[in-house]
Parts: sequence; structure tokens; C-alpha cells
Amino acid sequence: MTAVMQIRDLHLRFPTGRSLADFVTGRPGREVKALNGVDLDLKRGETLGVVGESGCGKSTLARCIVRLHTPSEGSIEFEGQDIFGKASRDDRSYYRRVQMMFQDPYSSLNPRMTTGQILTEALKVHNMRPEADIPARVAELLDLVRLPQDAQGKLPHEFSGGQRQRIAIARALAVEPEVLIADELVSALDVSVQAQVVNLLLELQQELGLTILFVAHDLRLVRHVSNRVAVIYLGRIVEIGDSETLFSAPSHPYSQALLSAAPSLNPDNRGAVTRLEGELPSPLNMPKGCPFHIRCRHANDVCRKDVPALQPFEGRGEVACHHVKEINAYA
Repeated sequence: MTAVMQIRDLHLRFPTGRSLADFVTGRPGREVKALNGVDLDLKRGETLGVVGESGCGKSTLARCIVRLHTPSEGSIEFEGQDIFGKASRDDRSYYRRVQMMFQDPYSSLNPRMTTGQILTEALKVHNMRPEADIPARVAELLDLVRLPQDAQGKLPHEFSGGQRQRIAIARALAVEPEVLIADELVSALDVSVQAQVVNLLLELQQELGLTILFVAHDLRLVRHVSNRVAVIYLGRIVEIGDSETLFSAPSHPYSQALLSAAPSLNPDNRGAVTRLEGELPSPLNMPKGCPFHIRCRHANDVCRKDVPALQPFEGRGEVACHHVKEINAYA
């Protein structure tokens, strides 16, 4: 599959301003380092899952892709064009071709607009249909996401969370996108509803030929929906590979600990958990060298000095670890 989007050495820093102590000592203001050199390819027609602990940069990466944040360094290319270049910034078609669906179905929809008005607005803003054809297209979109036609006249508060998320999906699909960014799409929904929404999304992907970046913290859900999975830690991709391979035999020690900690229905797995030591470091004070070294039982002096590059490992994907061969040979 060809790459529809290429992310290279992406950094994003948020200045926090200078404190009184900074002014007194003459120190510059500190920065929150949200992304720290992300390298990622999104291939046409695939579902790429992005997993990691809270605060590791998953949602920040998604927001950069849809241009809600401008990176401090690096690039994002969509079909060979830098999306932050002047020519791309002047081209509003990117906002139509790459759509984002947000986590909270309660705040992502205008509470004063009916479902019909929400979908009509999306169609009008991007001139998707002639005025006379818009009602038929709204009806088609509701059918697409399995909602009844009488939903057109109802306000968002009249729907359940799962139904609201279906409306959000319909709104995204109204502009006929090529790429969908799903940021914790179902985490605010009941478990019984999550499967319905995710299965609907997968059906629509097959039907419409969509490419999906699926950001989530539920590892079982990511395994179900994704072709490939990227593991992110402190704003860096530490492992990426085929979904089944990564989940059955993770190579990076962080991936191993993350997947080991996921709940299992197999009673034989109890007691075999690889626990993460310590707390996630603050993005205000990033550790030198490998960002994972302060929590890794395999770390040595090399890990404390040098940042490992993301490199292919034995046909299982790419891993950013100085000792990946020794760790997996031992395992």
C-alpha cells in the first residue's frame, strides 16, 4: 500500500511563560514538549491504531494532522504536499479530505442545531451538493450510519451517546473525506455501544475506501480494528508494526509492559504481568537519552545518553530501542 500521509521528525512545544523565579535568575521560560520527533506513515486504505498512556501525545498528534496545532519542527505531507506550506494552507480542500471525529459526543455537536441542520451545514460549507439535492443527501447520510429519518428534526440532547457519535460520523462523511482521524471515538460510550459504533466504522471503511487513524487507549479495541499499530511514549513512536504481530510478540520493553498490563480473560495469564516502574516523566522536564530509560529494567549508560532511532527489527516492524535484540533473545 502507498503512503497517503508521511509524518517526519514532528515536534510540538507549548511555551508555559516565565515564572517570577525565571525573571529573577534570567532563565528562559520552560516549554511543554508534547511531541518529540514522531515518524509515521499512514497507508491508503488501512486502519492505523495509535496507543500509549494518557499524556503521551496521541491526541496531540491527531490534532496536528488536522491542523488544529502547528508543529514547532518537522513536516506532515499529504499526497506529497506539506500541509503547513503556504500553498496547502490556502487550499481549503484539505479540511474536506481529512476529517476528525472527537471523543466527546456531547460537546462535539452544536446543541442548538437539529441533526438535519448539522449535516446540511457541512454540505453547504464545502459546496458538496446543489441546494436542491441537499435534502436527499442528508437522508442518504442518515441511512449510511443506521439512523431513522425522523432524526433530522431532533436536537443532539434527544439522542443517546452512541447515536450522537453516529451523527458525528455522518457529519464527517458528508464532505466525502479520504482520511478519518478518530480520536478516542468510543471511550465516552458504554461498552455495549462501543462495538456497534466501531463495527459501523469498519463497514463504512470497506464501503467507502477510507483510511483511518484510530487513537485509543483500549488495547483490545485497537487490536480488533487496526491493520497496524504504533506505540507512542512521551511524544515519540517507540514501536510500530502489524497488529497481530505486535500484540502477540511486542518487541519494545514499553510495548511489552503496556500489553502485559491489559486485562486478560485467560486465568493462566495472572501473575505474568510485566509492571511499569515509576511515573511517566513530565513533558516539562524530559529525560536525556532514551525517554523510557528511567522506567526500563534493561537500561544502561548508552540508554541514558543516546536517543534510539526507530529501525526495522527481524521483519516484525520498527522498534526504537538500543537493546531490542538482547531483550527479545532473552524473552
